[in-house]
This record gives sequence, structure tokens and C-alpha cells, in this order.
Amino acid sequence: MSPPPAPPADLQGRHIVLGLSGGIACYKAAELARELVKAGATVQVVMTDAAQQFITPVTMQALTNRPVFTSQWDARPANAMAHIELSREADAIVVAPASADFIAQLVQGRAAELLPLLCLARPIERCPLLVAPAMNREMWAHPATQRNVAQLRADGARVLGPGSGDQACGEVGDGRMLEAEEIRDELIAFFQPKLLAGRRVLITAGPTFEAIDPVRGITNLSSGKMGFALARACAEAGATVTLVAGPVHLATPRGVQRVNVTSARQMHDAVVPAAKAHDVFIATAAVADWRPASMNEHKIKKDGKKQAPTFELTENPDILATVARLPVAERPWCVGFAAESQDLARHAREKLERKGVPLVVGNLGPATFGRDDNQLLLVDARGERELPAADKLTLARALVAEIAERMKSR
Repeated sequence: MSPPPAPPADLQGRHIVLGLSGGIACYKAAELARELVKAGATVQVVMTDAAQQFITPVTMQALTNRPVFTSQWDARPANAMAHIELSREADAIVVAPASADFIAQLVQGRAAELLPLLCLARPIERCPLLVAPAMNREMWAHPATQRNVAQLRADGARVLGPGSGDQACGEVGDGRMLEAEEIRDELIAFFQPKLLAGRRVLITAGPTFEAIDPVRGITNLSSGKMGFALARACAEAGATVTLVAGPVHLATPRGVQRVNVTSARQMHDAVVPAAKAHDVFIATAAVADWRPASMNEHKIKKDGKKQAPTFELTENPDILATVARLPVAERPWCVGFAAESQDLARHAREKLERKGVPLVVGNLGPATFGRDDNQLLLVDARGERELPAADKLTLARALVAEIAERMKSR
């Protein structure tokens, strides 16, 4: 078997200025620099005097393979104007961590050091500023900080977080800097085209579990990875996303509202009322077609007669068909998924016609369940088209582009 395709270098060709202000969260900035480089970006680190009390420029230089700037008087640029040259080269400036004092400096336009100076000197129309706050919970909650953050947003900066949890001071609450992977993903999402801006998308993902008794049930091998990738891609594209997930152990994409269910009937009850408030419904979940007509109250035990138990099955509600039959004014634009083991094109087209939806996405389930890559077949009234093998997030973004194009006339 050939190795799976490599994940996308989502920041390839991007040049990021990573600014560090003073705070214990500077240790996370080291991992962030590493994550940005792994995602394909070139990273230029700029540090305040306070940041150097927590982490050294030598560490950041080793991680980025670029000399670190710490002074506005640095003479390395040809014109000796580091605050101009660094901001003109950047696709974005990311300040992580951003202390309460640094945020106050940005809002007030103070520029006593290189980092706030280059934020002030950046061309606002083409060099966005993203800020990841990091401070004690009381400092974050203080009215002065909240006023400053509100003004920072009004001035056009993107505020990332903060998170909530244990803090270095021993307290617990809001104010933690987001983790490196979260900030990386926020930056990646920032650069993605907002093809679904203003749209509301409902997605199902993963398997369902139909209980036979308290410990056994009917399920399938769906990992939920494709549905979760679609949820992330839709959120990146600017949509408001609700994800109804079967029993899987996957992290919820940032900015996505998640509803956990177990059985097909629970998924049906969560989806159908919500569908009316959404513009798009993507039925990625591998929903069990059948369930036991009744569940045994206790575990079915061996009786010593070596005879397997039998039980009656009954059909589960068809979630996609139910949504597709809603009144036109309440019906979202529907996308079905067909996970088949053979004759993919034929079965996908039969599903398209049987469900009455405009698009079915087919894939060979046994070849992709649990994997990080996939290959998709798009089937609609006009014909069929393949999306070649790639990692699931790349395919999800391609599918988002397809949906956005088809939604233009809606």
C-alpha cells in the first residue's frame, strides 16, 4: 500500500512576524514558532525586553533559523529602520503572548520598543495583526483590559482567545494563552477564503451505535474524520457550523458547535429540528440502517447450549431523506455521503435519486475508514467528477469550494 498523502503545508509562502511580549506564556511561543515553520511559513521573531526575561532570543533563532530582532535601533536593515522593513515583508503579525500592558500600548499607540512600533507602522490594509492575550484571570477581567480589547478589535486586530484553565500563578480561569496548535489553526483559518461567509452549515459525522443490550450493539468502522474535517473547513470558510457527532473521540474544531449523540434516532432528533435554521446540510455520518426492535434489559449471556441468540431488527429513520423532504422554505441545500464497498458510481447515483438531493459524495468505506486520507467521487444530475486522493482536510476544503459555487444561485 502506498503511503498516505502528506498533510498540506497550509502556510507555505507566508511570512509571519511572531512577536513576544512579557509573560510566562512565552514558553508556548517556542512551540508556536515550530508549528508555524512546520506548516510552511517563514517566521521572523521580534521580542520585547520583558519577553527576554522568560525565553532567550537564542532559542527562538534556533527554532526559526532566522536572527531575532529585539531593538528598534537594530542596524541590520539597510535603512536601519527595522520597524518599517519587518512590517513591509510580513503577511501577518502575530503577537503571542500579548500581555495586558502590551495590549494597552497598542490601543494607545505607544511605541517605546520595536514590537509595538512595527505594529503601529504596519500597512493596515495588507498586514493584519492577530493578538493572543495571556495574563492572570483578574487582569483579563479588569474593566481597563476589557475596554482595551474591545478597542483593539474596533481598530481591526483579530483577538485569538484567550483560553481558560490553570494559570502559572496557581489560579484558574480565563486569560490563558491558547495552545500553539490552536493559534496555528486560527492563523491558517484566517488566510482561507471566506466562501461560506454568512452561511449556516449543519454536519453529521461518525458512526451511530444501536444497543442490543447494555454492553453490546450494532455499529460500523466510521472514524468521523471526514465529517470533522468538513466542519473545520466550513468554519474556516466563514460559516457558522453545527456538528452532530456520533460516538467518536475527536477534538472539536475551533469555532464549531458540537452536539453529541449515540444512536440513529438521537441523531435524527437532533438534526431534523435544527435543519430548518441552516442553509446547508452535509450528511457525512455513517448512520446505521437498522437497530434491534427492542433492547435487552440485561447482558445476553451464554446459556451453555451453544446457540446464538436471535433478535428482530427494525429500520432506523432516514435522516437525509427526511431533511430533503422538508418544505422548500425550510429545506437546507443537502449533501449526502455514500460509503460503499463496490460499484461506487452506481450506488452513489442511486442514492442521489432515492434521497432527492442535489449532490452525493461517494467513497469506498473500507479503504478510508480510520485513515487520514481519502478519495471522493462527486455525483450530481450533470454527471460525475473525482476529487483525487489527498488528506481529508484538503478534500474537505475542495468540497467546500464546490458547495459554495453551487450555492451562489440559492
